[in-house]
Amino acid sequence: MADATLRRMRRRAVAGCALMLVGYFLVPVEADPNGLRLALRSIGTLVLVAVVAFLVTGQVRRQLTRDQPTGREEDRALTRLAVALIAGLLVFALADYVVANTRPGEFVGLRTRVDALYFALATLTTIGYGDVHAHGQIARVAVCAQMVFSIGVVATGASVVVRQMTQRSGRR
Repeated sequence: MADATLRRMRRRAVAGCALMLVGYFLVPVEADPNGLRLALRSIGTLVLVAVVAFLVTGQVRRQLTRDQPTGREEDRALTRLAVALIAGLLVFALADYVVANTRPGEFVGLRTRVDALYFALATLTTIGYGDVHAHGQIARVAVCAQMVFSIGVVATGASVVVRQMTQRSGRR
C-alpha cells in the first residue's frame, strides 16, 4: 500500500511539473500598451514570486524543524519541496522572458522562452556562463532577486533534499 501511495504521489508531482512547464510555454506575455493591464500583470508576477518563495521557504522550514519524519511524511515533504523549487525556476524564467520581451535591450542573448529558462537555471544554480546576461537596470534588478532567491531559498531547499535523501538511503 505504501509503495502505491508513493508512486501515486510521484506521478502527481511529475504531472504538476509537466503542467507548470506547459503553462510556462503557453502563457501569453506579449507587450501590452495599456498601462493598467501592464501594472496588474507586473503586480501579479511579483505576487506569484512571493507566493512561490513563501511555499518553498515553508517547506524548507518544515524539513529543518521536523523530528525524524516517517517515510511517507518525508516523501510528501520532499516531493512538495522539489515541485516548489521547479515552480520558482519557472516563475523567474517567465519574469525574465517578460522583461526581455517587453523591454528590448534589457537582456543580451535572451530571445526565446528556452533562452529564458536556460538563463534562469544558470542563474539559480550560480553557473552563469555569460552568453545570456542582464544589460539594463530592470533586468539587473530581476536577476538580483533571482540571486537572493537562489542563495536563500534554492540552496537551502536543495541541501535539505540532498540531506534527507542521504539520511534515508543510509537508514535502508
